[in-house]
Amino acid sequence: MSTARLLGISILCLLLVRNSESISDEVSALLAFKIAIYDDPLSKLSDWNSKDKDPCSWSGVGCSALNSRVVTLELSNSSLQGFLAPEIGSLRSLQKLVLDHNTFMGSIPKDISMLKNLIELNLSTNQLAGPIPSEIGDMTKISKIDLHANRLDGTIPPELGKLGSLLELRLSNNNLTGIIPASNDSNMESANSNDQTGLCQLSKLTNIDLSYNFLVGDIPTCLKQIQRSSFIGNCFENNDTSNRPLQQCEINQDTSKDNHTDENEQKGLPEPLWLLILEVIAAVSFLSLLTLCTITGLRRCRARSSGSENSVPWTRAVSWKENTVISIDDDLLINVPKISRQELAEACEDFSNIIGSSHETVVYKGTLKDGREIAVVSLSVSVHYWNDYVELYFQKEVIEMARLSHENVAKMVGYCKESDPFSRMLVFQYPPNGTLYEHLHDSEGWQVSWPRRMKLALAIARVLRYLHTELQPPFAVAALTSSSIYLTEDFSPKIIDFERWRYLVTKPELGSVNGGSINNITDSRHKRFMDVQANTFAFGVILLELISGKASVSSKDTGDLVDWARKYLEQPEEFSKLVDPRLQRQSVNQESLGIVCNVVNLCIDPEPSRRPSMSMIAAILEEGIEMSAATLLRDSSLAWAEAELAIS
Repeated sequence: MSTARLLGISILCLLLVRNSESISDEVSALLAFKIAIYDDPLSKLSDWNSKDKDPCSWSGVGCSALNSRVVTLELSNSSLQGFLAPEIGSLRSLQKLVLDHNTFMGSIPKDISMLKNLIELNLSTNQLAGPIPSEIGDMTKISKIDLHANRLDGTIPPELGKLGSLLELRLSNNNLTGIIPASNDSNMESANSNDQTGLCQLSKLTNIDLSYNFLVGDIPTCLKQIQRSSFIGNCFENNDTSNRPLQQCEINQDTSKDNHTDENEQKGLPEPLWLLILEVIAAVSFLSLLTLCTITGLRRCRARSSGSENSVPWTRAVSWKENTVISIDDDLLINVPKISRQELAEACEDFSNIIGSSHETVVYKGTLKDGREIAVVSLSVSVHYWNDYVELYFQKEVIEMARLSHENVAKMVGYCKESDPFSRMLVFQYPPNGTLYEHLHDSEGWQVSWPRRMKLALAIARVLRYLHTELQPPFAVAALTSSSIYLTEDFSPKIIDFERWRYLVTKPELGSVNGGSINNITDSRHKRFMDVQANTFAFGVILLELISGKASVSSKDTGDLVDWARKYLEQPEEFSKLVDPRLQRQSVNQESLGIVCNVVNLCIDPEPSRRPSMSMIAAILEEGIEMSAATLLRDSSLAWAEAELAIS
């Protein structure tokens, strides 16, 4: 009896140890998932702590009450940007994976097929590319697959026919090609069900949507009962659905045929020749690797013998990321104009017209052949340290900038991406009238009249409202100052976010995983790029510059502008002491001055959580400044002339 009891206790202890190891594996998998997210503007993953051994309290994570294993991961509509880490396949008890309405890029990892207990998979409305892994056919318990609204290509895997529990399949709005995989439905009634392949053996499948792809052939008989709207926007033959325009289908088919021809030509080579080619490639690769290792070893030995700490400027650490292949899809930038380095060199006088520089970037000014003035931001980084992760982030940032469409944001003209010489450049429209800083502090400030300053304040507030509240996910300017606000000839402001690109190529962080620097990248991008509260504070400083004509860090007498202004902002009767002495006193409307000063107080609140949104701030300024402007125009003939000058 004691032996049996001892055996039972031993088995129980073994199960507890295994369960503990499994939970530890799940924590590692979730942290790998977090690392692969390079932008978390809403701080959804802020409570995912690597020191916490129990992930069940983490946002978006649900656990079983029975054994504390992770069974759900739900982070839809979270504005996450990144890619799907292969380690997600280690969540063996996961039943529900819902990541829709984010910005996941790259391919769907094959490791996702290891989720044998998964019932629902929802990766819709992202930017996933590449083929649908055929290994998904091994997830036999799954009942819902939703991959619609991505950039998936290739054919629909016939292995999906093994998913006997599948009730819902949504693959619409992708770039899928080929026929719908099915059994040979002409003989379907007499065919053995065990021999059937494809979707026709899915007897439980009642909800399917394959619309808006590039599918060809006929709709299988077994799917005829599905409503026609589930198949529209394809390239089917002899059916009663609404297809794509014929030209789109022909272009896609020509591309597919070219690829197919190349594959057939390769397959047509004699087998011995293939073997010979593979042997030669393997031998050359081995010799190249051996030579590279030898050279690297000699360099390290020399560096150690010399004892110089500065011989290697910065290094890369090897991690799971180094061994992970990231799908870089250049088609992500298909809607952004690509400009050659040669064209930019001609526009920028062989890159001699430099208007700004730092360790990370050089900014050139130029003129395109069509007469447009441009600013070119060239990223200063060596190809040796430009890994796939930085390339993926570069693409994401180009897409991010290209989506900005507002009259007070400098339009992105295009980008340059070349390998010889290695070049990554961004091209923006360049407003020709200098920066707000230059007009307020480096020239005669009286040229910027009070009505014009109020017009600038309103325009800047409106563009920040657009960036913070009308865009999803929100966009924050990396370094919002009067120097990042450029002016057109009619004094309309245009924001150019040059600073954003400096953080992309910061050398200590690029390609490194040691010391938690990947987490630092995520943190810095959250703080610098998505910190709308910091933008609100910066807007308050810009308003102070407009009122006072003083720079944010002025003379010894003034010091920090905010600290100098606080003593006057606390008492309304002291507001007039903030006004730029170069302005004519009679042109400064006291009502609008009071409104702007009150807004400044709200913006520079030391507690970020108390600062109002730019939507509220813009509304206050729109109502107050426009009303006071009307009063000003009634009462002053001089103001009429100034306002007309400001508008013209």
